[in-house]
Amino acid sequence: MNRFMMLFIITGMLFIIPSAIFSQEIPILLAMGDQAYSAFDNKSALEYYSKVLGQDSSNYEALWKTSRAYVDVGETLQDKGQRKAYYKNAEKAAVKATEVNPEGSKGFLFLSVAIGRVALDAGKKEQVQLSKDVKAAVDKSLSLDPNDDIAWHVLGRWHRKMATLNWVQKNFANIFLGGVPKEASVESSAECFQKAIELNPGHINHHLELGLTYEELKMKDKAIAAYQQVLELPKKDADDDEYKKQAEERLKELK
Repeated sequence: MNRFMMLFIITGMLFIIPSAIFSQEIPILLAMGDQAYSAFDNKSALEYYSKVLGQDSSNYEALWKTSRAYVDVGETLQDKGQRKAYYKNAEKAAVKATEVNPEGSKGFLFLSVAIGRVALDAGKKEQVQLSKDVKAAVDKSLSLDPNDDIAWHVLGRWHRKMATLNWVQKNFANIFLGGVPKEASVESSAECFQKAIELNPGHINHHLELGLTYEELKMKDKAIAAYQQVLELPKKDADDDEYKKQAEERLKELK
């Protein structure tokens, strides 16, 4: 083998070997991110998923999990500007996920979550405008996976929010949406949360949101039962302590 051919092979190996190492590293980084997420360490989870994207910017799993992590970390921030930046990054990662895998439900799910979080800090006008995007994304997610409890949760919140708009928001809805969506109702909201609980009965926030929805429906006894369930269930997510605190406060008001 002449020296030119040997040099060609060695040069090629220099490109192939790092690539192979990186491809082997990605599953490890994803697993470490998942482990951090399970331990409620959302900042570390975000770092691990971001490292995956640093090696493979089109990794679908890393994209939607990065979106989820940006939301989780953003929810802990007190500064509105910083929080918005995290939510917008979550939206950006979710959009990329839907582009990478248009048939994957998780990208659309966390797109709906990210837009919903952006809306929470927005003005009344923008909230109404963004509600249309939330609905479109969660509907797409459910069309791809009708058994995703979080998607049903998002849809439940959408129904309750749209069905209980104040007069200012209703005026914006008339301008930008042609009126309040006819399908939106508090009753449908309750059905969505019931479906979410059927799919994942251990998820505390499903029960909390169902309790809030029962209150809107003037179903006091059912609301109390939902809040008591929140207190009885074991903590599984980072925000569960806060949800339990909210349930305790609602029970004090109702009893």
